[in-house]
Amino acid sequence: MDLQQLRYFVAVAELANFSRAAARCGVAQPSLSQQIQKLERELGQPLLDRLPRGAMLTEAGTRLLDRARRILSEADAAVREVHEARDAVAGRLSVGAIPTIAPFLLPPVIRRFIRDHRRVELELHEHVTDRLLEQVTAGTIDLAVASLPLEHRLLHVEPLFTEPLVLALPADHRLAARKTVSWDAIAEERYLVLHEMHCLSGQSMGFCRSHGSEPNVIMRGEQLGTLLDMVALGLGISIVPQMLAAADRSTRRVYRPLRGNEPHRTVVVAWHLDRYRTNASRAFAQALHVQS
Repeated sequence: MDLQQLRYFVAVAELANFSRAAARCGVAQPSLSQQIQKLERELGQPLLDRLPRGAMLTEAGTRLLDRARRILSEADAAVREVHEARDAVAGRLSVGAIPTIAPFLLPPVIRRFIRDHRRVELELHEHVTDRLLEQVTAGTIDLAVASLPLEHRLLHVEPLFTEPLVLALPADHRLAARKTVSWDAIAEERYLVLHEMHCLSGQSMGFCRSHGSEPNVIMRGEQLGTLLDMVALGLGISIVPQMLAAADRSTRRVYRPLRGNEPHRTVVVAWHLDRYRTNASRAFAQALHVQS
């Protein structure tokens, strides 16, 4: 028994005529008759009496008619709901971001997104890049916001923007009065950096080495906020994202651009190539583009 057979049966029952039922259903009468006969064979008894001037329901047909109408009504409602959901931004959305991006970029994006899409249930996860890659490829998160390099054969990676990495200095540092700082000027400085599992650590150290300087790292930490507290105490300097510098309201630190081959990172959003992208996922990616 399938829905098309039920539609043909209901049409004949309502119109009491095979020809008119076929015209309503947009099918040739022989095809309609064959499908109803197939339904009768499956049920093991006739549903319609074929009369010279039309058709009448048998007792079995009468019992089936109301249920057939309800089944078709539910099926039509399900199709409508799916079509409506296709155009709606709703449902659960899971977004992951690396810790050096999440607290600076995402709050304004999420505020607007929740305001504009109240039917979305948003989940936010903060992890290092390797963990985000695992989650996106496993399908446990829908989108990952990270920075390059980010390579995986199952991912689509879409650049959002490129931002400078800047030098964080104590407010009373000898270089604080300068507008920009050269790489040579910090060659002998002590560095405070994130643990190596954070991509920012490798990026900042890589830029130092590209200028012929092996950084004197005196401490590695888990959180940028902790490193900045150490910078404020004069324990060392750090290379941090511009978005962090823009968000810092402390007077105990200053931020200066590095002159000559300015360090930078490219922020991206990534998703699984083979997974279905929901409207919520597309809308959040668009919100990230707008913010950038």
